[in-house]
Amino acid sequence: MDRINTPLDSGADVSAGPTGAPAPVRRHAALVPIREIGPRYRERIAQHMLSLDERDRYLRFGYAANDAQIRRYVDGIDFGRDDVFGIFNRKLELIAVAHLAYPPDMVRGGFAEFGVSVAKHTRGRGYGARLFERAAIHAVNCGVKTLYIHALTENTAMLRIARKAGAHVEREGSESEAHLALPVASLRTRLSELLTERVARMDHWLKREAVLARSALALAQEIRDGVRERRHKSGS
Repeated sequence: MDRINTPLDSGADVSAGPTGAPAPVRRHAALVPIREIGPRYRERIAQHMLSLDERDRYLRFGYAANDAQIRRYVDGIDFGRDDVFGIFNRKLELIAVAHLAYPPDMVRGGFAEFGVSVAKHTRGRGYGARLFERAAIHAVNCGVKTLYIHALTENTAMLRIARKAGAHVEREGSESEAHLALPVASLRTRLSELLTERVARMDHWLKREAVLARSALALAQEIRDGVRERRHKSGS
């Protein structure tokens, strides 16, 4: 499995817990619909990743991944094992993606690995932090004990989010590892995730209907323009 590193925007607001204690998961004041996505979105995930520039690819994977390497990474996502979350804009374009991976060797120790990427033109809106928050809640409800992040040391935005969440960060030269101890699942965390997912699905449905409506209006306008043009030609 490719190592997951993370280019993030800097708009983080993740609550920090006491040193050495599991960090509470707090919802951000601004609602950002984040939906769990499955294998039918694989191509959209690929397009999102391929749109990253060389610098972002370097931060995401630890090297300047080329298109073929990104394709292999996306094709290798095991949706039956891992969890993927996405943020869509009003055009239903995937603008931010988080990958919560459960490699077999890590699962045995109660770990899950977090990685995320955010489209450059949407930076500064806190999407990276919200995706981290969403993944953490899901990990809690799945019984994960520790959320693990492997990032380049120069990826200060990711490490800042991890530290604000109460993670222990260890630096080893050009790379850093962050370990965030998670609380035990509760009725509150389960209801929070259920509500979050329902809101995201409703938001996605509304955006889809709006896209269809705009397409229908555009087609109707095209037909009207064609009718007018034919009438004009026949009249002349």
